[in-house]
Amino acid sequence: MPSTSPTAPQLDPQWEVPTHVAIIMDGNGRWARARNLPRLAGHRAGTENLRRVIRACVEFGIRYLTIYAFSTENWARPKEEVEGLMEIMEEFIDKELDELDEEGVQIRHLGRLDGIRPSLKAKIRESVERTQHNQRLVLNVAFNYGGRDEIVQAVRKIVREGIPPEQITEETIEAHLYTAGMPDPDLVIRTSGEIRTSNFLLWQAAYAEWYFTPVFWPDFGREHLLEAIADYNRRERRFGRVLDPDE
Repeated sequence: MPSTSPTAPQLDPQWEVPTHVAIIMDGNGRWARARNLPRLAGHRAGTENLRRVIRACVEFGIRYLTIYAFSTENWARPKEEVEGLMEIMEEFIDKELDELDEEGVQIRHLGRLDGIRPSLKAKIRESVERTQHNQRLVLNVAFNYGGRDEIVQAVRKIVREGIPPEQITEETIEAHLYTAGMPDPDLVIRTSGEIRTSNFLLWQAAYAEWYFTPVFWPDFGREHLLEAIADYNRRERRFGRVLDPDE
């Protein structure tokens, strides 16, 4: 990985680095429109930008990165755009898999594989299988993913396993989510200025810190991630507790 310029803003050694960062990569279409480009050009620019954000996560010591690449609701978009997104995803795997594997990135898929065209489905499975033992960074790609659907699928698994209702706990549900065995996100970032959760990690992000930035995803880089981490360190995470009874 290329080294960072010595003049670039650096991580404060006293900061707590979030273990798990999740990102809603929003604003690709508006980025393209502002440049009089087709929407798919924005999606392509956003996918290319992912590489530098992954590089920054490794530099900062983030262990888990979850990206919202394609939601279950995105199927309602025009057919040409959906097909284009599938092609862009395939191109990204073809172009980046070797280097991501060499750099120790473990790729995991969150979501359903049904409905995805066979060629892309095969490449997703290959990416997951090939990188499964890498430990430097876990990259969760939420593709054909919806938070509500994830909980529904978890409940169905629990029912199929015949677990009695009185034995179902939060831990039971967590063990049946796509993110089973992973820590919940500490920080969720949404780009483009929109302020909503959009059905993303509804269970896992219950106590995450949220950071909203007006920057469109294709322009979101290392310095913006650093700003988000700085903001995260100004928060006081309480998880529903009162840390100081006298407050």
